[in-house]
Amino acid sequence: MKRYLLAVSLIFLIIIAVIGCSFVDRTEAVDNPRIFGATYMTRNNPFFDVLNDAIAQVVEGNGDILISRDPCQDQEKQNGQILEMIDEGIEVLFLNPVDWEQVRPALIACKEAGVVVINIDTVVKDREYVTSIIETDNYQAGVLCAQDMMEQVDEAEIVVIDCPWQASISSRIQGFLDTIDGDDNYRIVYTGTGYGELEVSAKVMQKVLSEGVSFNVVLGGNDPSALGALATLQQYRREDGVLIYGIDGSPDFKAMLKLGYVTGTSAQSPETIGRVAAETAYKYLGGEKVPEYLSIEPYMITGENLDQYEVNGWQ
Repeated sequence: MKRYLLAVSLIFLIIIAVIGCSFVDRTEAVDNPRIFGATYMTRNNPFFDVLNDAIAQVVEGNGDILISRDPCQDQEKQNGQILEMIDEGIEVLFLNPVDWEQVRPALIACKEAGVVVINIDTVVKDREYVTSIIETDNYQAGVLCAQDMMEQVDEAEIVVIDCPWQASISSRIQGFLDTIDGDDNYRIVYTGTGYGELEVSAKVMQKVLSEGVSFNVVLGGNDPSALGALATLQQYRREDGVLIYGIDGSPDFKAMLKLGYVTGTSAQSPETIGRVAAETAYKYLGGEKVPEYLSIEPYMITGENLDQYEVNGWQ
């Protein structure tokens, strides 16, 4: 009987020890969360709010911490913020650069500090410093806009609102230009820099009108650019007969599309980009091999198929 009681006691102690060890492991995991950093070229665009929320959902769901920064379209400021996040102990940086070239010093700093860089939405020039790139196929987004335009009109004089140092917008514009290349019926008559922002793009369109440029199509490098152009055209009552294209698939643009004020948007999904970026980071930290480049296909939303999508939300 004593041997039986001793055996039962030993088994009980072993169970307590195992439970205790498991509890300590879980407690340590909670008490020592990983820190992730995220920085976007601007937060003056709802696209990046949705993108950040998607990343945060995965990170916080794993009991970890996400630090986010807004450099307000200032690359020097963004570089400084990245250095600050490195000092705060980030293991991973989700990076959407202001300027795809001038972000290099921050990339070097991340490498020296052992910080994993997941490049999202807008690629950097020095790709050797990043672990993985996740973005929409921006070139194809521009192609889709050009193809739809060519179905709508037999000839066009086109105003382009771009942002040369933002690789995502540059790729979109290039896709559009390559699609119409060689067809003299479609001509670019004006190109202006809108910084990817509504207010600046509105001023670009004001300049177009003040110079008396003749046009019947506007291509915005993103939805805010196109909506800025629309705002000015409506202000001066010049919107009639003008096709307006954006790229994003934002709720604001789709609302204008529903009203018939704009023509189409090549849509992307910030929710998908953010979720895939965060999942990729965790896979890498877990020792898995991750793709160096992952492209997500865009799709065209026009008045004809708008009813297939939620107007008030992102895809």
